[in-house]
Amino acid sequence: MNATTTVGNQTAASHHEEEAPTYLKAVRLINLPNGDCAFEYGKLETKVHMPATSFFAQTKVDAYEKVAHPAPRMQYVVTLKGKLQFKVTNGDTFIIEPGTILIAEDVKGKGHTWDLLDGDKWDRLYIPIPAGADDHFIADKK
Repeated sequence: MNATTTVGNQTAASHHEEEAPTYLKAVRLINLPNGDCAFEYGKLETKVHMPATSFFAQTKVDAYEKVAHPAPRMQYVVTLKGKLQFKVTNGDTFIIEPGTILIAEDVKGKGHTWDLLDGDKWDRLYIPIPAGADDHFIADKK
């Protein structure tokens, strides 16, 4: 889109082209109708404001995280340090590391498991998704 602006006796043309959206990689954990946990690959647009009222950080691993478990709430999980392999009900796996956002929505059923692949530390932020809010996840085309 071209626009012309006149200020005093000066005329200046400005060229505003819409920027193409940019994205972060994301993986979303979901519940299937039978309660099993599955996942899908996708992305989150970077300039979309997402509703959040709080977040918290964690570095330690709680006991319940060492066995299959559902997410305690719908939440974004932002990995700051660490590389993990997640496993869902049918045995399929995926990798989470810095640069890939995990969207945990498997709040029912057996849930998922994970193992650290590099080192012994997982630094992460949990950002709860408010009830009824859009997670803004865009699934990859199959």
